[in-house]
Amino acid sequence: MRAVIQRVSEASVTVDKEIVGAIGPGLCALIGVGPDDTEADARWLSDKLVDLRIFEDAAGKMNLSLADTKGALLAISQFTLFGDARTGRRPSFIDAARPEVAQPLYAKLCEFVREKGITVAEGRFRATMQVRIMNEGPVTLLLDSKKLF
Repeated sequence: MRAVIQRVSEASVTVDKEIVGAIGPGLCALIGVGPDDTEADARWLSDKLVDLRIFEDAAGKMNLSLADTKGALLAISQFTLFGDARTGRRPSFIDAARPEVAQPLYAKLCEFVREKGITVAEGRFRATMQVRIMNEGPVTLLLDSKKLF
């Protein structure tokens, strides 16, 4: 699984002019699922989202996690994170999981985060969404469960 995460002061997602998910301080995560991803990948990514220390403490150091700050997560499915634009002018998405594989793993990731006591707002799977992100810092990171060292 891949994610682009941003530390936010607020974020929301709108579908057909209706806000379907919104948070205050926390993380906005654009989530992509690959064809070989499993629940283990969803667990790894959920742990990273909750425990990664990217929020500032009183001294201004990045020492606090989402769990420490009691922040929320806005999770948005985004198959385009597996787009390949190395050749040609139109990206290929053959490296993205099919929706019937991706949707249950995306849902499992959100479930794992909720189990840790974090409020999770979501976009709408397979919908055209407008995402508003107020990036705080700015802090933006890329996470990939398959690129472990």
